[in-house]
Amino acid sequence: MSTALVISAHSADFVWRCGGAIALHAEKGIDVTIVCLSYGERGESAKLWKNAGATLEGVKAARRKEAEAAAAALGAADIQFFDCGDYPLELDRDAKFRLVDVIRKVQPDFMLSHSMEDPYNTDHPYATRIALECRMIAQAWGHNPGEKVLGAPQLYLFEPHQTEQCAWKPDTILDITPVWKKKKAAIECMEGQQHLWDYYTNVAENRANQFRRNSGGQAGGREAKYAEGFQSIFPRTVDAL
Repeated sequence: MSTALVISAHSADFVWRCGGAIALHAEKGIDVTIVCLSYGERGESAKLWKNAGATLEGVKAARRKEAEAAAAALGAADIQFFDCGDYPLELDRDAKFRLVDVIRKVQPDFMLSHSMEDPYNTDHPYATRIALECRMIAQAWGHNPGEKVLGAPQLYLFEPHQTEQCAWKPDTILDITPVWKKKKAAIECMEGQQHLWDYYTNVAENRANQFRRNSGGQAGGREAKYAEGFQSIFPRTVDAL
């Protein structure tokens, strides 16, 4: 069975940035596992903190509930929460090895995480550095000898909030029109960040415009209303162009 792994810094990031990819591949029978390294309880939960009597544990619980509902709406096979804290996000050696265990168990055909840079939120590129480090460890025959080592899955970087500030350049545009209703439902699970609902709808519409243009546009390209952009880290090996 084909599998994929999403490594999300905070518990809502996967929704905005690759929810369509999750839903689309889930519909194709690919098991998608989501790992949320933190709940984003400090830095991305302003609306929840404005509620009277808000507590750290209460905010975490609300964020977890939202993320679980979103993952279910997208058809993800599994969602796991590492609860490593945010602002700053930090993983010690044990947490890294825990992620390596997940990677080896899932044996993903491809992985998704954040852009390599993000001056507005350093938790995001930190999560990707962790993803790359743990991918490397999972490939090492000397780490827990006897376990099945990881192959060489592509790591796709999903779109940051402000691309021109994050050195992110998409080389892959995915048509998510068939599953847009699922992504929209997942977006609407994120009640703590309602200000982003329209923003990421607009992003999907803009990427669809680029999908149409690059697939032939008015000269015969396939229609697409919603899309997501990704930047690949590793060379893609092909038999034909």
